[in-house]
Amino acid sequence: MLARLLFFCGLCLASQLAMAMTIYKSTDANGVVSYSDRPSKGAKVFVFQDRMVERLDRQVYLDIKKQKGVDVVFARNDLYAPVEVALAFIGTSNVRGAPARAIRRVLPPRSNTRLALLTAISRDQPLVYSPQFQYSLGDPAGTAQSYRYPLPWRGGPFRLSQGANGQYSHYGPKNRYAMDIAMPVGTPIIAARAGVVVKTENSQSGRGTDASGNFVRVLHDDGTMGVYLHLKQGSVSVREGQRVKVGSPLALSGNTGNSSGPHLHFVVQRNTGEGLVSIPYQFNQPLGALPNFALGKQ
Repeated sequence: MLARLLFFCGLCLASQLAMAMTIYKSTDANGVVSYSDRPSKGAKVFVFQDRMVERLDRQVYLDIKKQKGVDVVFARNDLYAPVEVALAFIGTSNVRGAPARAIRRVLPPRSNTRLALLTAISRDQPLVYSPQFQYSLGDPAGTAQSYRYPLPWRGGPFRLSQGANGQYSHYGPKNRYAMDIAMPVGTPIIAARAGVVVKTENSQSGRGTDASGNFVRVLHDDGTMGVYLHLKQGSVSVREGQRVKVGSPLALSGNTGNSSGPHLHFVVQRNTGEGLVSIPYQFNQPLGALPNFALGKQ
C-alpha cells in the first residue's frame, strides 16, 4: 500500500521535474492499472487537473424586491467572509436607474446590500432587463502579511509530492503555489493559521463530483485564505463561521476529488481584484521531496 502511495505521489513530481513529459495510463486484463512515461498498446494519456470549483450560488445571490413600477436590487452574502461582486444590466427597456457601467462592491460577511433602484419610465409598462451578476470570495483591498506556516498536520514525517508551479496540476491561477504532501488516509489535519472557517465540504466519497474533494477554507485576519483539500469523507470537524486557532483540528487527510493518491493539498489564496489567486508561502520547516518513481529514479 505504501509503495502504491509513493508511486502515485511520484507521478506528481515527475510532471514537475519533466515539464514536457506525458504520462500514460493502462489497464491489463486483470484490471491492474499502471502508469508509464512510454506509450503502450491501449494506453491513454493520463490527465490530472486540480481545479477548484466552489459553488456559492446558494450563498451569494441577487435578492430583487418587486413593487409596482419599482425593483429594488439587493446582493445577499450569507458567507462568513467578504465577497467582491459586480452587477451589470443588459437588454434594458422601460428602465430608469440602470447604470451604464457595472456596479462593483465588496459585500461584508453575512450582509444584504442594496445595489440598485430601478424604476419604470412608463408605470403602466413592465421593467425589462437581464442582470449579469459575478462574484469572487475575499476583499481585494487586503494586504497579505508575512507569515511562516506551521505544518498543517500531526504525525509524519511526510514528504512533498508536488510543489509550486508543478506542471502536473499546479499551473492555474488558484493553485500555482500550492503544495501536495503525501500522507496516509486518516492523518489529522490541523489549522496552520488562525481564522474563521468560511466554507467546508464533507460528503464526497472517492473522486466525487468536485475536483477539490472534501475541503476546509479558512479566512485569515489579513484577508488571505488557507484551503485544505482532498479530505476524508465525514471527517471535517469544524463548521462554517467557527473561529479556529493554530493547531485546531480540522479534519483527516483523504484521497477524495481529483486526487492522484492519498495526500493533503494545501494552498493560500487571496482576491486580487480579478478573482482568487494562489500566493507564495513558506512552511516554518523544510520538506523533503519524493523520488521520481515514474522515471525509474529511486
